[in-house]
Amino acid sequence: MLDCRPVDNPMDQNVKLLPRQGEPLPDRERYRILIGNLNYLTITRRDISFAVSVLSQFFENPCDSHWDAAVRVLRYIKRAPGQGLLYEDRGHSQVVGYCDADWVGCPFDRRSTSGYCVLIVRNLISWKNKKQDVVARSSAEAEYRAMALATCELMWLKHLLQELQCGNVAQMTLICDNQAALHIASNPVYHERTKHIKFDCHFIRENIVSGCIKTSFVNSANQLANILTKSLRAPRVGYICNKLGAYDLYSPD
Repeated sequence: MLDCRPVDNPMDQNVKLLPRQGEPLPDRERYRILIGNLNYLTITRRDISFAVSVLSQFFENPCDSHWDAAVRVLRYIKRAPGQGLLYEDRGHSQVVGYCDADWVGCPFDRRSTSGYCVLIVRNLISWKNKKQDVVARSSAEAEYRAMALATCELMWLKHLLQELQCGNVAQMTLICDNQAALHIASNPVYHERTKHIKFDCHFIRENIVSGCIKTSFVNSANQLANILTKSLRAPRVGYICNKLGAYDLYSPD
C-alpha cells in the first residue's frame, strides 16, 4: 500500500456494509490483524474511529467487501500519515463536550451509534463512539443516550481535574444538535414518550440542576462529534479535524 492512491475520507458514504456481503476471505487472520492495528491507531487518529468501529463488527466472518473498506482506510491514512493531535497551553481550563448520535444508522440491526468528544481549552483530550445497546424509538432518544454517555465522561474528568488541581472546573458545557433532547434535559416533567429513558433523564437532570453541567445547542454543521458517528464527505472531515486540533507533521504549512 506504500504506492497506493490516497483518498480524502476514510469511508465511502454510498457503501453500507452488511454481514456475509460478498465472498468470504480465505485468510481471515489477515483482516483481523489489520483492523487490530487500525484500532490501535485510533488512539491518536479520531478521524478513523467510526470506520474502524464499523469494520470491527465483521471479525467473525469478514468478506471481500469488508476488506475493500479496510483498504480504503489505509488509503485515507496515506493522504496524511503524519497527522496527529497538537496541544496548546491557553492558560485556563474550560471543559466543553460535544455529543451526537446517528439514529438507526446500522443497516442490519437498526441500532444507533453514540459519540462524544471532550475538549479542554479547545484541546481534544477524550473521545469515544459506541453502538447503543437497544434500538432507539426516536432520534431524541438516541441523542439523549449519547448525552448520558458524554455526561458520565464529563463527570469523571471533573473529578480528575480537581484532584490534579487544574483550575476551576465548576461548570462544564455539553453541546448537542438535537433540540428535543435538550428540551427533555431541561424539563423536569416526564411525558409518556420519555418513560423508557427515565434513568438517563434523572442522571442528566441531576447534574444540570446541581450546576455541574450546562447544555447548549449547536447546529449540525458545527457538530464536531459527527465524525465519530457517521461517514462524512471530505470537506466535512477536513473541517472537523481542523477544529479538533489535527496537525500534520509533514505538511509544508
